[in-house]
Amino acid sequence: MQSINELCDIVRQTAFAIHVYHGHGHLEKVYENALAHRLGKAGLKVVPQAPLQVHDEDGTLLGDYFSDLLVEDTLLVELKACRALADEHVAQLLGYLKSARRTHGLLVNFGSYKFEIRKYIL
Repeated sequence: MQSINELCDIVRQTAFAIHVYHGHGHLEKVYENALAHRLGKAGLKVVPQAPLQVHDEDGTLLGDYFSDLLVEDTLLVELKACRALADEHVAQLLGYLKSARRTHGLLVNFGSYKFEIRKYIL
């Protein structure tokens, strides 16, 4: 198994290659499918629309949500196809990390002329 930094590097390089090939202007789902496909071809375990549960402090199930990608059961990847990343996108990823009890996440924006990717550690 790769280290989390190696895993993030693979996802970053793959996402950038998708951005170069497809450019911007597609819906988020196109980029999600492309990234899941290419990471899977690279031999990584990828779960698109990974179901994650949100629990209250006493363990009560509050609801479910779906992370765009869960890579190697370790790395949450949240994808956007917007003009620029905003604070609410960061808050969404950090909330997902906390609720899913995961430590590492990537926020990737394919919608801008300039490729954007940010790594977050909870």
